Amino acid sequence: MSAWTRIAPGVHQLRVGAFDLSVVVVEGEDGLLVVDSGADPEEGRAILTEIRSRFGRRRIVGLVNTHAHFDHTFGNQAFGPGSSADAPIHGHAAIGAHFAAYEGPRLAAWRDDPSREPDRRWQDVELVAPTHPVDRMTRLDLGGRVIELRPQSEGHTDTDLVLFLPADRIWILGDLVEESGPPMYGSGSYPLGWPGVLEGLVAEMRPGDRVIPGHGAVVAPEFVTRQAAALRLVADRLAASHAGGLSTVEALAAHERWPFPADGLSGAAERAYAALDGRPLDEGSIEDA
Repeated sequence: MSAWTRIAPGVHQLRVGAFDLSVVVVEGEDGLLVVDSGADPEEGRAILTEIRSRFGRRRIVGLVNTHAHFDHTFGNQAFGPGSSADAPIHGHAAIGAHFAAYEGPRLAAWRDDPSREPDRRWQDVELVAPTHPVDRMTRLDLGGRVIELRPQSEGHTDTDLVLFLPADRIWILGDLVEESGPPMYGSGSYPLGWPGVLEGLVAEMRPGDRVIPGHGAVVAPEFVTRQAAALRLVADRLAASHAGGLSTVEALAAHERWPFPADGLSGAAERAYAALDGRPLDEGSIEDA
């Protein structure tokens, strides 16, 4: 585990594991709210141990999933009902459906071929969906601190949930933004819609706001603006290539430089073309999250 970083009084980030996952703990008078749970139950329990070590036996009043992908949710069972934390889980109302379409097949494939991820104990994973699905802006009062849970339209996934702390001007964006690596056009992403989601969020940000990405260090709104512009460039190029009759392979080869590594954009091209053709996205993908 990486060291804790204090983002503001009562707001803490822990960067976890091989995926450099941002786990966030927000303190209130009533207890702690935890954001994201890790990539498997063992990692989830390790995160919980870190929280207990830093904050003692303070009650965990809730866990929030920023989206459905495995590296943010496969540790849910360490925090949810029946665990030692016994906390309610808040997440986008579409997470259950996303689990059925993507994370469930992903987990089944890994169980069938443990060599794909030999360091993970996939047999121990239970898919634990949110006990408190969020389908509209919802406020959580932790006692002296209010947090807004804001479901987003289709972007990194169809399950993106942004947390906003109004009094602190802190945004927790999950994988809508990544700092320690390029944005991932993984399972269930929406390359054409993603830029607009970020652009809408940037429009609400003020100078001095702090933004916690799904992976990596805290950033400023200017970073989010730049990443939104890069996502927009990818979307616009793919749309133009589709209109020009290029294949997805030809679309990626048509430009020498992309804002992100081109070898990671094949999924973006396939999903953008499927959306423009009116075809459903492939289900059961086990691509990177």
